[in-house]
Amino acid sequence: MNHRIKLLAGALALACAGGAYAADPIKIGVSGPYTGGSSSMGVSMRDGVRLAAEEINKKGGVLGRQLVLVERDDEAKNERGVQIAQELINKEQVTAVVGYINTGVALASQRFFQDAKIPVFNNVATGSVITHQFKAPEYPDNYVFRNAAHDSIQAPMIVEEAVVRSGYKKVAILADSTNYGQLGREDLEKALAAKGVKAVATEKFNIKDVDMTAQLLKSKEAGAEAVLTYGIGPELAQIANGMAKLGWKVPIVGSWTLAMANYIDNAGPNGSGARMPQTFIQEPNTPKRKAFIDAYLAKFKPKNNRIDSAVSAAQGYDSVYLLAAAITQANSTEGPKVRAALEDLKTPVEGVVMTYDHPFTHDDHDAITSNLVVFGEVKDGRVVYAYPDDIKATAQPRKKNTSASVAAAK
Repeated sequence: MNHRIKLLAGALALACAGGAYAADPIKIGVSGPYTGGSSSMGVSMRDGVRLAAEEINKKGGVLGRQLVLVERDDEAKNERGVQIAQELINKEQVTAVVGYINTGVALASQRFFQDAKIPVFNNVATGSVITHQFKAPEYPDNYVFRNAAHDSIQAPMIVEEAVVRSGYKKVAILADSTNYGQLGREDLEKALAAKGVKAVATEKFNIKDVDMTAQLLKSKEAGAEAVLTYGIGPELAQIANGMAKLGWKVPIVGSWTLAMANYIDNAGPNGSGARMPQTFIQEPNTPKRKAFIDAYLAKFKPKNNRIDSAVSAAQGYDSVYLLAAAITQANSTEGPKVRAALEDLKTPVEGVVMTYDHPFTHDDHDAITSNLVVFGEVKDGRVVYAYPDDIKATAQPRKKNTSASVAAAK
């Protein structure tokens, strides 16, 4: 009898262990800068990711398992991003990672996930090369995906806005010295060349620089009618404030980062009128966006009811739903199966930025095309639509322009 009881107890223990194993959570790494100059983007992204994961978990999770976020602050430092990547792979054994704000950190870190065959979802970093870092034939499969507007989309839009729409033929480029700034500068120069224009001044600055007088004076003396920027909030604010000190008022048109809270707040009135490409503006012009904005404001209570980086929050939120859809379709958390599912998603995913209907293929890992990007403008301490017609236009269902994507790839 005792022997039979022991066997029964053993069988029950195995069953319980098997049940516990089946219900193990799915770990998702979240890497971004939650401190420092890039933090308004990083924190907003992280909070968007948290909101999506919470919603998914309340509905039962993915494959009956809860999502657990393993968050790490990469401090916008390449070396820190590399350390985190190795930790998430070897110690935490994550199924996938979302995040990356800074192009340099992404390029330094994602190679470890590529080698480990773990999907990486860039939901903010925009360097054009990010999704092309691992090309065939050396890499038959690419594990790097993105749902942010890359710089090959943004730079031509910036030039179109300044040179074509506004008619400025003399422009200056001010870009920071990071990979993000210098790769963006190259994209701007290509876009200007396509319009037969060359910048009258091209100036560089470093992260944490507080005096842009020398760069601005060169641009002013060269006769620049507009300033095109590639940098992040704190230094961009120094550009706007430096222009005001010089009494030099020309338009600022730059990459999406002009929407950062630490640009808007640090520049104050001097930052008004700056324009930048945006995939998402905090305007509740669809039921989905209203629900997202309301939930975000209620949960995280940002200052003045303004999401510090609305683009980062929205894209972070959408990236988790895309990843959940891929895991569900794959019926697996194995990296190669999740990658293959992302490349052939069968069911559209309704996000706050767009409806993701076959957003990726094996050879195209960028979800965003130019038709999904509009211009924002800094006004009264927040970002609004630069062109009122875009409010109505973006309220309509939006999907990826696959023909534009194919043309861009070529």
